[in-house]
Amino acid sequence: MESTLRDHTLTTNQKWTIASTSAGFALENMDVMFLSFALSSIISDLHINGAQAGLISSITNLGMLAGGILFGLLADRFGRVKTFSHTVFIFAFATAAMYFANNITLVYLFRFIAGIGAGGEYGVGITLIAENFAHNKIGKMTSVAAIGGQIGAVLAAIGASVIIPMLGWRALFVFGLVPVALTYFIRRHLHESDEFIAAKRAQSDSKKRVRMRELFKTPRLAYQTLALMVMVVVQIAGYFGLMNWLPSIMQQKLGLSVSGSSIWMIATIAGMSVGMMTFGSILDYFGPRRAFGFFLLASAFAVFGMTFAYNQVTLLIAGAVLGFFSNGMFGGYGAVISRLYPTEIRSTANNVIVNVGRAIGGFSSVVIGLLMDHYSLLIVMGFLASLYVISFATMLTIPALKHLGVVNEQEG
Repeated sequence: MESTLRDHTLTTNQKWTIASTSAGFALENMDVMFLSFALSSIISDLHINGAQAGLISSITNLGMLAGGILFGLLADRFGRVKTFSHTVFIFAFATAAMYFANNITLVYLFRFIAGIGAGGEYGVGITLIAENFAHNKIGKMTSVAAIGGQIGAVLAAIGASVIIPMLGWRALFVFGLVPVALTYFIRRHLHESDEFIAAKRAQSDSKKRVRMRELFKTPRLAYQTLALMVMVVVQIAGYFGLMNWLPSIMQQKLGLSVSGSSIWMIATIAGMSVGMMTFGSILDYFGPRRAFGFFLLASAFAVFGMTFAYNQVTLLIAGAVLGFFSNGMFGGYGAVISRLYPTEIRSTANNVIVNVGRAIGGFSSVVIGLLMDHYSLLIVMGFLASLYVISFATMLTIPALKHLGVVNEQEG
């Protein structure tokens, strides 16, 4: 009976871990989406061209990669809680600093710094969850936290619709200061996990430093790291293709208005949120090979399903289904990475692998734009579908994932 109660009752630190990580993801995604909603106003106000505007997102992604590496190493060396609060602090103030950006150079600078904070925040937050919950609960908990990111997107949309018309795009970014309050609660209520404390005590050499090369220590480990990077690249590429281009594609195909495409976005985000929660439970119960295998192949088919939408109703259904499968997997990567890498290098692994995926996968919108200029919609959808098939094939070649499935069956 006691065991059953422990399985269903969260400790105070577990509750704060989920709450703070979910809030961190929500505020991070809100920060990223602020740029999307304000971009047209920035272009007009600063008199920049499309290439300069497109570079803003790329620079943000590069900042995420730099921050992911830096803060992953710091979290593995000095602690998760302290590092997590510092990452939130950095992207909060860098976002608010956009209020003072009166030229494109300052925009690039502030977005790069914001990316550094946001990139560090993800992996540290996922690691906090991994070290505070049982292995067969990590998938569900990371998915719960990932849903926070979708809530952040909705908050950004609401905030942009109210603030930009009344106060302008600069005022929108001032709300980036909201996360500062989060750092206070993180530092006051969260503490390091027993697993992390034990791992630090076990290090006989106090001068030993965590280094990124630990992710490539052996040929097998190097391949595992690179293969997971490929999977995350596909995940991010699919997301950017889904959110950046499909609304305009469907506007052209079905003659939808902007408001009609906005309804599609809401349906897609709802599908993503349900998919995240569902995938976490499937991952914990069936293991990563079955969970990722099913969702990756279903995503490939769902992309093609979009081409058969013939009115707004079928488009809403197709968008929700595609969101369910394509982005439902997002929380699962952190859960798997946390299981595959030891405590000493776990935060670094999460940040490096995911932010490499962000940096490379973020360019998918450029590739899709080029394809749209020269090829049919069927070719564009075929490109996106092939990415999911590549990820599926890559996933099957990672031996350690099969082992994780066996462990889950034993734990279940």
